[in-house]
Amino acid sequence: MQNNAQTSKAVLDRYMSLPQGTRVQATYIWIDGTGQGLRSKTKTLEGKPGKLEDLPIWNYDGSSCHQAEGSNSDTYLHPVKMYPCPFRRGDNVLVLCEAYKYNKEPTKTNKRKDCLAVMEKAKEHKPWFGIEQEYTFLDQDGHPFGWPKNGFPGPQGPYYCAVGASRVYGRDIVEAHYRCCLYAGIKISGTNAEVMPAQWEFQVGPTEGIDMGDDLWVARYIMERVAEDFGVVVTLDPKPMVGDWNGAGAHCNFSTKAMREKGGMKHIEAAIEKLSKTHDRHIKQYDPNEGKDNERRLTGAHRCSFIRDFSSGIENRGASVRIPRDVSKQGYGYLEDRRPSSNCDPYSVTMVIVKTTCLGE
Repeated sequence: MQNNAQTSKAVLDRYMSLPQGTRVQATYIWIDGTGQGLRSKTKTLEGKPGKLEDLPIWNYDGSSCHQAEGSNSDTYLHPVKMYPCPFRRGDNVLVLCEAYKYNKEPTKTNKRKDCLAVMEKAKEHKPWFGIEQEYTFLDQDGHPFGWPKNGFPGPQGPYYCAVGASRVYGRDIVEAHYRCCLYAGIKISGTNAEVMPAQWEFQVGPTEGIDMGDDLWVARYIMERVAEDFGVVVTLDPKPMVGDWNGAGAHCNFSTKAMREKGGMKHIEAAIEKLSKTHDRHIKQYDPNEGKDNERRLTGAHRCSFIRDFSSGIENRGASVRIPRDVSKQGYGYLEDRRPSSNCDPYSVTMVIVKTTCLGE
């Protein structure tokens, strides 16, 4: 594994600068059977695709992705969104796909199909989302990137939004990822170093409806690809280090048209009331293991709520749902659901929030 990090990118550039003619490389991306892993493979197209319909349905071995039996393993990729490719550039593209089984049913971890249906039902509400994706860099041996090999860095405190080589690890990767997302047209809105050293966050949004899930999954793929080039591992584990170290979440900022208009506070409060009555249902949707991953993070410590209790408050980062102080002051805006784990499926998160607050389902 270490050899992978030592290949020469300068040598690669010699080949990547070769002209490719009119043919185009399309990288098909999909979510595997774990509900949190991403897979990809590349297909040659005869020309630049101008629309989704120009992208053919493709297939792959689902038995190697925890999505099918070996005796009946063909699984199908249906393109749903296309992005400019920041790795191959030119007319080459990244293609986000939904995965379908041999019988044309969505795979178990294809949450996008149902999410899209929910967003269509709720489109009059104009639901907006912004997700704060936290993640942690690791060396290839699984140890946090930049940490002493036989010990620990100093206690948390100086690392959040920090600057300086003794406090910040991996900024080159973060900057490269940020620029790649901008190139790809992903609505990335910011980034910062987090409380635990080697932990970072990027934010995507605000986006409307299904775009939140699409953009975040592709931003995750880009992060994995960029970190791969640097020989660094990215983990979305919600509690990568036991002990007095912060976990990682994917706080979801949410609003409807009514919440964003004057007098919207009453709609925000009504939504929070609905969320308070469906806490257990949401916890099951907020990580791919129905709350088991979040149990390690939502302990009531490290600016987190307790997993079994619902709470809310103005500017309270220890609550399940937070109303930012500026929103409270102006009387309209959005709410922040702080419960989703870093390895959540954004389709599941946004879908259940809309079901609960907009559709009453």
